Amino acid sequence: MQSAALFRTEFVRRCRQFGRIAFRKYLLVTNATISLGLSGVGDVLQQNYEVLQKKQERWDPVRTRNMALTGLPIGVICHFWYQFLDHRMPGRTLRRVVQKVVVDQILFSPICISAFFITLGVLEHTKPAKVKKEIVQKGWMLYAAEWMIWPPAQVINFYWLPTRYRVLYDNTISLGYDVYTSYIKHEVPLDDDDEDEDS
Repeated sequence: MQSAALFRTEFVRRCRQFGRIAFRKYLLVTNATISLGLSGVGDVLQQNYEVLQKKQERWDPVRTRNMALTGLPIGVICHFWYQFLDHRMPGRTLRRVVQKVVVDQILFSPICISAFFITLGVLEHTKPAKVKKEIVQKGWMLYAAEWMIWPPAQVINFYWLPTRYRVLYDNTISLGYDVYTSYIKHEVPLDDDDEDEDS
């Protein structure tokens, strides 16, 4: 009984130590890693659904790798965005939180959506014209979905959470959105007017 209590105490101590290292000393690395990991998980979930629906034969690891890698730049961008936002708009009053949510949705969401398509375009060797077309045609679907998910989620994020936990929270909420992002990217066809824009 005493050894079990000692184990729990030691486990809790090590978790706290890990948390201090991950969310203080190496916060940028932690945020990028979390974003990379959960972006990949979202694609694995979506692909498994597609396999079950017989829309594809098997899981495509290259697709998951690429989707996961989109999380790296987005994780880094989010890391610095939240620091910038909290520095420029300090405080947790209701008015300040609403201001942050509006700025986040209007300015930052389109940047993240564009970064997603541009990163995938680079990884998949897609021509710039097709990447631009995806941003225009598919980006609005993601942006509309963001308006349903993120304003209430970001109220919690900006009101209760310290800056260092914002990306972790963001990515946890974003897991379902990552599944939808994978669906939009791979299942929704482009209105292809120009045949020569194929990658």
